Amino acid sequence: MRYWLMKSEPDELSIDDLARAPRRRAAWFGVRNYQARNFMRDRMQIGDQVLFYHSSCAEPGIAGLAEVCANAYPDETQFDRTSKYYDAKATRDKPRWVNVEVKFVKKTRLLGLTELRQQTALAGMRLLARGNRLSITPVDPDEWKFITTKLLK
Repeated sequence: MRYWLMKSEPDELSIDDLARAPRRRAAWFGVRNYQARNFMRDRMQIGDQVLFYHSSCAEPGIAGLAEVCANAYPDETQFDRTSKYYDAKATRDKPRWVNVEVKFVKKTRLLGLTELRQQTALAGMRLLARGNRLSITPVDPDEWKFITTKLLK
């Protein structure tokens, strides 16, 4: 099992939206970064655990927990000319982008960046690295344990 932090803008998909979604699951579509795509395509597996992170909002931070519930498959938005995620270079025979599906586990208190940065146990966390803008990053098992047992208990 692996652990991940996945960022979503809450006006696109919030932890509350995921909790209300049919079967409490949703496709993680619209990722247009090759490294994040490769994480989904090559490393994520059903059962992997997710820190659900609200980004690009007034109060960014970890807002809940989720779980990968479907392996990577082509992201349909890349083929939709009306979608902001449309990619003219993507074809059905050679899709460029994938998504996984995640299911709701639980909503947590909002664990913001300021509090995360104050934790010496999280000093090496990729989320906190200068210049990190990836929407999906791996989380070290020790970081996962610290966050879920000490900060979100």
